[in-house]
Formats: sequence, structure tokens, C-alpha cells
Amino acid sequence: MKAISSLLCGVLLVGSSYAGNKEYILVLSKTEGKMVVLDYNALDSITAVSVGPDPHEVVTSADGSRAFISVPQMNAAGHEIDIVDLKTLKLLHKVDTRPFYIPHGLVYRNGILWFTAQGSKAVVQYDVQADRMINVFGTGQDFTHLLYLSTDEKQFYTTNVESGTVSIFDWQTLPPYMPPTGKLPAGATERQEWRQTLVPTGLGSEGFDVLESAQELWTARPDGHVIVVDLLQKKIKKDINTGVEGLHRLRITPDGKTVCIVSVKTGDLLYYDRATGKFLESRNIGQGAGIYMDKGRNRMFISCTPNNYVVVIDLNTRKEITRIPIGKPDGITSVQVVE
Repeated sequence: MKAISSLLCGVLLVGSSYAGNKEYILVLSKTEGKMVVLDYNALDSITAVSVGPDPHEVVTSADGSRAFISVPQMNAAGHEIDIVDLKTLKLLHKVDTRPFYIPHGLVYRNGILWFTAQGSKAVVQYDVQADRMINVFGTGQDFTHLLYLSTDEKQFYTTNVESGTVSIFDWQTLPPYMPPTGKLPAGATERQEWRQTLVPTGLGSEGFDVLESAQELWTARPDGHVIVVDLLQKKIKKDINTGVEGLHRLRITPDGKTVCIVSVKTGDLLYYDRATGKFLESRNIGQGAGIYMDKGRNRMFISCTPNNYVVVIDLNTRKEITRIPIGKPDGITSVQVVE
């Protein structure tokens, strides 16, 4: 009986601990300069945390304790990233990114926040605990905007919107540097360095997503073209002309089967088969400017920034679940906060 009682007690404690966790959908409002906090399931508004003006992208730490928000202020050489405590739902710290300007795309991994610095044509690593920049990778490209870091952290990718390129950075093992003498010095050894390859994808290539299992990167252009890049060959694999202008962002569904693309001009949401590149269907949902795929409930959140609402789509049925009114919404993510 004691063993059973102890087991039941343990189950109750685990259940209680899990029940104490909080799940949120986080949405940035450019109009209000706030991070809107929604209940993950009901999508009701809980609160809004004031952050810098015109916030763009948001990511969270793996333990759900922090949110990181880019505040690019594109026309004013912005240099701010805000950190929000997700347990207290209060602004914790403003990071001054200078001398790296106009921070935008974000990835958080293992205590390091990676961000694009559009105004400095670079990708930067920020050590969160040490509160300092620890590395920088120059792209030499204009408007280095969005960012993806591979699972093994040996590749990262950016779109350079005004240069019309995608940067592929690889962590490579290279032979020893050969001096002009043509003779290696004693003790010369192999070295490991990041190396960049540029793939020309066309002016305006911005929104993109990566399917690592297929070694593919998909990106969209405002002229209606969707470009598929072979990440192994580092060259264009497909060029799909959708015939829809204003393509802005895209995401691959959690099952890897479908590519969802939005037009910030026409308001169309396009579905394409990832494997074949064939058009599946389209719906007019509003001028989509950002997409978040929620794996937990197989939902898609689309920020219709010019329309001042977020559309929520059921990916199983492709039907609209609801519209959430938010002033100029942009970056969206979900998080579980462990209490």
C-alpha cells in the first residue's frame, strides 16, 4: 500500500507541475509597440508587454523563460533587441547592438542569440548571459533580413533582399593556409572556418524556409516567383512562376509536404506541393506578411499586417479558425513557460 501511495503521490506531483506550466501565443504589434500575449488554446488576450517601437521578429529560449524581440527601426539605424521575462511578463533588458545596426532576423540556440544586422550587412552572435557580442559574419550583401540555423549548427542561411541572393554559410574543415612561398611552415594543420556561398535568387527574395531532410530552401519574390535552392549543390533547383504578385513570406508545413505562401499585395494564400512544386489551391485571407507554423495543434498563424489582424488556419482542413484583431501584427511564435 505504501508503494502504491508513493506512486500516486508522484503522479499527482508530476500532473500538478505540468498543470502549472503556461502556454502562450506571442504576437508583436507594430502599431502599439507591444508583445501581445494570447492563451495558447483559447487564443484569448492575456496581456500586452510594452517593447521598442515597431517590433518585427520574436523568438524564445528553449526553457521558455525569455522572449527576444528585434526592434530594427529601419529608417533610423535601429540598434535594439528587447528581452522579456516570460514568467513575469515584463521587459527585462534592452540590448544595444551597436556597432551592428538594424537587427531583424533572430535564432536562439544554446545561450546564443543569432541575429541579422541589415544595416551592417552581417549576421551576429550575442552571448545572452555575458551580455556581449561574440562573433560576426559579414555577408557583404544588402538588406540581410531573415535567418535560419541548421539543427547541428554547422550551416546557416540568410536572404539578402536588395542584393537578390541567399547566403549559405558552412562550417568547413580546410587545408592549412598556403603562404606565397608555396611551402607549408612546420606544424601546419587543418583549420575550421565558416565559408559563404552566394546563390542568386532574384531581387526581393525575402521570406524563406528550409527542409533539412530534403536539403532544400524555398524563397519567394514579389514578382510572383518562388525559388527552390538545392543546399547540397548550392544552386537553383526550381523556379516556379505563381503568377501572383507581392509574394512576401512562406513556410513549409510541419509534415514537410506543403509550402504555404502569402502575398502582401493581393491577399492570397497559396498552397504548393513541396515534392512536385505543383499548385494545389489558393484562398484570399488578407495581406499576409508573416507566417508561424504551430506544430502542437497543427495550426498556421498569418500576420496580415496592413489589415490589422492575425488569421489562424487549421492545417488539417485548410479552413480558417478565427481572426484576431491586432494593430499591424508581425512576428509570431508559441511558448511553454515552466513554472
